[in-house]
Amino acid sequence: MEIEMKIGRASIRAALALVAGAFIGASAMAQAYPSKPVRIIASTPPGGTIDLVARLLAQHLPAALGQAVVVENKPGAAGNIAAEFVAKAPADGHTLLVTASSHATNISLYPRLAYHPVKDFAPVSQLTSNPFVIAVPASSPAHTLGEFLALARARKSDLSYGSAGSGQGNHLGMELLKTMAGFDAVHVPYNGTGPVTLALMAGQIDVAIQSPPGVLPQMKTGRLRILATTGRKRSPLIPEIPTVAEAGVPGYELLGWIALLAPAGTPKDVVDQLQREARKILGRAEVASQLHAVSSDVVASTPQEFSAFLDAEIATWAQVVKKSGARAE
Repeated sequence: MEIEMKIGRASIRAALALVAGAFIGASAMAQAYPSKPVRIIASTPPGGTIDLVARLLAQHLPAALGQAVVVENKPGAAGNIAAEFVAKAPADGHTLLVTASSHATNISLYPRLAYHPVKDFAPVSQLTSNPFVIAVPASSPAHTLGEFLALARARKSDLSYGSAGSGQGNHLGMELLKTMAGFDAVHVPYNGTGPVTLALMAGQIDVAIQSPPGVLPQMKTGRLRILATTGRKRSPLIPEIPTVAEAGVPGYELLGWIALLAPAGTPKDVVDQLQREARKILGRAEVASQLHAVSSDVVASTPQEFSAFLDAEIATWAQVVKKSGARAE
């Protein structure tokens, strides 16, 4: 009997040791992030600002994570191809998405998305924000935004504006300006921002909202005129140019942004770790300098802040899309 009891106690101790060992092993595995190289999926081709931000993260993250970080560009469909890919990836933090403000507008522009911009993602951080500029040809009679708005109201719908395509930020931003400033203009979509700039310089369109890096060289050579910037504050690149709000349309603001997201279900500790490291990277002076050179400001929000911001962006642009009748091409 005594022998049986000893064997029984030994068996229990062995079983408990196995359970404890398994728990410790599972806990260690859960904490061992990352366990393989991390992929950052960029929603645009190489060379643009989104790609720049993704590669800045990939350059500095390995030192903190102890694993290689690679960037894969999956452009197309206003970011939908990259977003769908990441939405369907394992929720383990090894596949991440760097994308732009189209992530908030696509749900209103595309009737059938293969993913949901909120439900299928774990928000990590809004990384940057950037204002746009309102530009006119050098031959335009308008030298200020106030003069342009007076001209636009007088000409009624006999005015045109260009965009990089239906549903793009510069399209919806102009639709918002039309509503807030009380004028009309015909939308002329182009295939990208480059053709818009060329059409503007040639006087084929009357006005356009563009990213500063694409038009500042033309402003300096006198081929374009910038009337206003669309941020809450003046751009340090062109501090002499007023904001739209300063120039006569109070409350108007249009900012592009870039953000980092993971698949929904990614462990909170992994999301928090990624956010902390991204914030440290964006806080480096040399990184901030590279971003300022392309007119981008560092944001580095928390997951909670970015989640609230994304919800607000989706709601705001849903109203603009509905009123404008914009649809993805």
